[in-house]
Amino acid sequence: MVKQRISLITIGAFDLPMLRSFYQKLGWDETSFSSDTYAAFQTAGVMLTLFPVDELAKDAGITLDKAPEKFQGVTFAINVDSAGEVDQTMDAIREAGATILREPSDAFWGGRTAYFADPENNIWEVAWNPSAVFDERGAMITF
Repeated sequence: MVKQRISLITIGAFDLPMLRSFYQKLGWDETSFSSDTYAAFQTAGVMLTLFPVDELAKDAGITLDKAPEKFQGVTFAINVDSAGEVDQTMDAIREAGATILREPSDAFWGGRTAYFADPENNIWEVAWNPSAVFDERGAMITF
């Protein structure tokens, strides 16, 4: 049996310094094991890391066939504690230089949601789900 656990998500960065700067502008603190060639951010749930995309492909043993302007087929989510916090979070994200893909709006399922792209077109959702439950660290445990 494979443990049902996601502990680290790595984004392959085409321009690591630029992408690192964007996440720092969101107010996210890097961990002490970040370096010139690797950035690691502790979040409430999993570690988010940035690593040069060429090196990531090489490490995985695959050929890189992507470009930063193309949708990568994966989205990330930041779930917040209230409907109003979606709007506040998107204001901060806009200030950090993200591309807003969808302004905050009420969702058909009773929450509130918005989407943005970081400088390399990694797609993020900011959402409030009225039934979400978070643990003491702020990690979502159910919704």
